[in-house]
Amino acid sequence: MILKQLKVETCQGIITNTYIVCNGGEAMVIDPGGEAEKINKTLEELNVKVKYILLTHCHVDHVYATLDVKEKNNGKVLISQIDGDGLKNPIMNLAPFLGVKMPEIEPDIIVKENDIFKLGDLEFKILATPGHTKGSISVYCEKEGVVFSGDTLFKNAYGRIDLPSGSFDAIAKSIVYKLHTLPKETIVYPGHGDTTKIEDELDLKV
Repeated sequence: MILKQLKVETCQGIITNTYIVCNGGEAMVIDPGGEAEKINKTLEELNVKVKYILLTHCHVDHVYATLDVKEKNNGKVLISQIDGDGLKNPIMNLAPFLGVKMPEIEPDIIVKENDIFKLGDLEFKILATPGHTKGSISVYCEKEGVVFSGDTLFKNAYGRIDLPSGSFDAIAKSIVYKLHTLPKETIVYPGHGDTTKIEDELDLKV
C-alpha cells in the first residue's frame, strides 16, 4: 500500500488532512477538503486510477474539493446516508458559517457499518463512528493496520460535539467500542493534526 497525506487549506485557513491510498494501481481519496490542484497533481504523479472518493462526514472542510477531484479523475463518491443528506443541508455541512458555497455533491455509494470495499487485494471496512456528526464514519484496513478516523478521534483528543448533530454520548461510544477495540498497534490517521496509535489513545478521557 502507498499512502500519501496532504495537508490542504480549506475554509478560513482550516487545515484538513486529505489522504490518498493506493494499491494495485487503484486509489482512494479520503476527505478532499480543498486545494484540488494539489490533490490532482499528486494523483497524476502516482499514476493511479481513482476508484473511490470517500467522505468521512459532510462538513465542507472535508468535502470542498470533491467535485474537482471527481471531474479530473472520476471515482465513486462514498458517504453514509445521514451525512449524504447533510451534503445538501447548510446547517449540517457548515458551508454558510465558514463563508463558502457548498459544492453540489451527489454520492454514488451509500455506505454503512461493516461494509467492505477493495483497492486491489486490500480490504477496507466501514466503521460507523457517530458523534462528531450523526453519520460520521471511519475506515479500517486490518491487513495494513491503519484506520482513518475523520474527526472522531485525534491525537490526544476527540472531535467537536457542539456542532449540529454532534453528541458526546455518541462519540464516546464510538471511540470506546469501535476504535479502542482495534489492535493497539493500529495507526490512526485523523481528519486534522498528527497521526497517532490506538495504544496511545486508550487513556483518552471520554
